[in-house]
Amino acid sequence: MLFLSLIFPLAFIGLVAGNPVVVEDICPGNKVITSTQFIGKDKNVKMETITCDTPNASDAVEKGALLQAGQSINVCGAACDTHCFQPSGGGPDPNDCHIIADALRFDSQNIGPMFTVATSTTGVCDSNNTLSLSFASCTTFFRNQGNVDLEYCRTDFASLVDFIAPNCQATQNAHGGLCISEETLGWFVQVQHS
Repeated sequence: MLFLSLIFPLAFIGLVAGNPVVVEDICPGNKVITSTQFIGKDKNVKMETITCDTPNASDAVEKGALLQAGQSINVCGAACDTHCFQPSGGGPDPNDCHIIADALRFDSQNIGPMFTVATSTTGVCDSNNTLSLSFASCTTFFRNQGNVDLEYCRTDFASLVDFIAPNCQATQNAHGGLCISEETLGWFVQVQHS
């Protein structure tokens, strides 16, 4: 009986860690899509900005609390740790993900090299914002879990998408994955099946 009581918690942790955080799971309360547009050369990649109107207070990261309203931190080039979701099966087609990466690169050259993911639409640190991009079987998103606006490079985002999508597939016993910032600023990029 003691053996089973030790195994069950470990199995539960594996289930939680092995499942991707889908956009619907990001918001502990209601999900509000604040903008939708199509990006890239062919305008075929759907981009949505998603705000959680009832944030999970434990998600907020304290670093950056001393910044003034309107300031942001540039996290271009910041390191992150990649984790694949296990078990295998159900991952996105890396070719679909590459179309998203190409759209990001196109917009980097034609709109600007960076984008900003804010923490709040009201000026108060009361929500987590997510930039979600999708094409066919692939959805990827950048989530800001901190309490300060973050700027990120479109080319860095594209590189992560191109890295995670083919390296977190059935051959790696995976179905998508994410890269979590090594800093305490609280952001991650995730790639998963739409």
